[in-house]
Amino acid sequence: MVSILLLATSASWAIKPTGAELARAHEWAAAHFGDHASAAPPFSLAYDGKPSSDFVKTWKVKRTSRQIDKARTEITNTYTDPATGLAVTCRAIEYRDFPTVEWTLFLQNTGKADTPIISEIRPLDIALTRKTDAEFQLHWNTADNCAEDSYAPHVDPLVPDTVRQFASAGGRPTTGNYPYYNIEMDGGGAIVVLSWGGQWSSEFKRDSGKSLHIRGGQELTHFTLHPGEKVSSPLAIVQFYNGDGVRSQNIWRRWMIAYGMPHIDGKIPEPFTYGCDGDQYPGLCTNINDEKASISRFHDKGIKHDSWDQDAGWYPCSGSWPNTGNWEPDPERFPKGLKELSDFLHSYNIKLMLWFEPERVTGNTEFTEDHPEWVYGGANGGLVKLGDPDCWKWVVKHFDGLITTQGVDIYRQDFNIDPLGYWRGNDTEDRQGITEIRHIEGYYAYWDELLRRHPKLIIDTCASGGRRNNVETLRRSVPVLRSDYASQAISNQGQTYGLSMWVPFYGTGILTNNAYDMRSAMCPIFGMGGDIHKNDINWELGRTLEKEWRRLSRCMLGDYYPLTPYSLDKNAWIAWQFDLPESGEGSVVAFRRDDCNEDTLVVKLAGLDPKAKYTLTNTDTKTPETMTGKALMTDGLRVTISTKPGSAVVEYQKSR
Repeated sequence: MVSILLLATSASWAIKPTGAELARAHEWAAAHFGDHASAAPPFSLAYDGKPSSDFVKTWKVKRTSRQIDKARTEITNTYTDPATGLAVTCRAIEYRDFPTVEWTLFLQNTGKADTPIISEIRPLDIALTRKTDAEFQLHWNTADNCAEDSYAPHVDPLVPDTVRQFASAGGRPTTGNYPYYNIEMDGGGAIVVLSWGGQWSSEFKRDSGKSLHIRGGQELTHFTLHPGEKVSSPLAIVQFYNGDGVRSQNIWRRWMIAYGMPHIDGKIPEPFTYGCDGDQYPGLCTNINDEKASISRFHDKGIKHDSWDQDAGWYPCSGSWPNTGNWEPDPERFPKGLKELSDFLHSYNIKLMLWFEPERVTGNTEFTEDHPEWVYGGANGGLVKLGDPDCWKWVVKHFDGLITTQGVDIYRQDFNIDPLGYWRGNDTEDRQGITEIRHIEGYYAYWDELLRRHPKLIIDTCASGGRRNNVETLRRSVPVLRSDYASQAISNQGQTYGLSMWVPFYGTGILTNNAYDMRSAMCPIFGMGGDIHKNDINWELGRTLEKEWRRLSRCMLGDYYPLTPYSLDKNAWIAWQFDLPESGEGSVVAFRRDDCNEDTLVVKLAGLDPKAKYTLTNTDTKTPETMTGKALMTDGLRVTISTKPGSAVVEYQKSR
């Protein structure tokens, strides 16, 4: 059992940054980026073997700023080496509505010759110093490793002279380790996040006194830049807070909704459901007739999907979906293309979500035969060179064409390959890290171009589940499938518990027919599928839980409170609360697991108005009760589940 400190407290029912928190962030930004900066720049690198702390203060500095909007100011500081022309630009954004600052490095050779070697680039290089004797507490989460404990939360005390290191695995950013951290100190703390689409590393180093040194960036950088050449770095984010950790995570969630999610016509996507053909494996290697039959059956049985997942295998693949590279609809199984499917779906007011994987191709396919020069691996297949301008143009043109001609509403991009070996295998000794940078830049630019051409398009980030959910990816996309480890109820409960601290909008899918499993998988994006040929779908339960999800989903983008310790034990309860203080509504979801002998759990709710009355309704018993916010937060709510395993959902509404 893993217990964490970030449990719900009787937090204020109006969660918003305080003036003191905003002032602290402003002072920090001014000290590091302002015209009269008193602190060292929050980044570091080595140039020709010398640390930037030795020379950057002697370089010429140009500082500019501009108002992006009423809530954001962009500050740009460019440090230029007078001898070689290397320009290091740190572009920061200070938020006025959140105690948050972010920044990215850009390095450009403005000289006429290759630069000396640039290495150890760490866009995140900051120090935190505490005032009290209470030790730093580092809160972090397991990444999605397609395992039962995906997104599990942890806490480590950072005692003097401790060094704690993290890194992603294989080149995908949210597998191996998760680059989102909460450092608790002095009755508050700081959230620190590193965002990079590839291989990153971070380090937390305690000195012998009261300071913590935090560094992070692309794991390996050791290269020269050619004249005129420019590269970018990972994004670093820091958010300061006072008070308890749960409150800080909710301020982070609100920042993510405002600035870390895609917006269409000024609004974030609404929660949605999706369906899929459950024959053998969802949506793989099916045909138009099977897809139409499944869609019609679900619709006729009263389950109204918002979108339909046409998963991998719709292209010629010799009956095995991993064989990618023939990027056209299979003429035998989809003789009129996928436009026939999208037209059919649109007649039911259902969106088409179509799976793609443009970065990975196999041998003996059209792509590898026509353009082996665009593949790390050549004609045998491997990683597509998104950093190659000609390849990038082809990918944009081809997949934009498919989106347009096939009527795609949700573009689902998977990434079932570890790219790191291909990137590093292509680098020479004096260009280590460049191939990775170019691929990441090409990947972001590809999505940006798709969104420019299709402003209402929703992009789903799927990389063997949730292995690519860094902030810059999430600003362009939504993770419809948070993990490929999606069929086990206890793991699904743990994933919701842990991931909700950091990412407010995510999804998963379920094929089973009982309330315990289906509630374990209820997310802002909720997949409900099944094999209509087996005649074992509980349609009545499906209709009931779909309606329940539509009520609950309103609150899932609100504030989040874990109500029990995190655990994967079969003898435990687990519960959480989602709350919308603006409308006074919310929900409590609780699970009694297989071997748990206690049939009642008392949970103390959070975020409520202590003076208000709330009407609470158990969705199974339909019996309402009324309690004050103060009683719910101090005495608690009793939840009884007579079966094991079993689940309960309690919805509440503030009296008006």
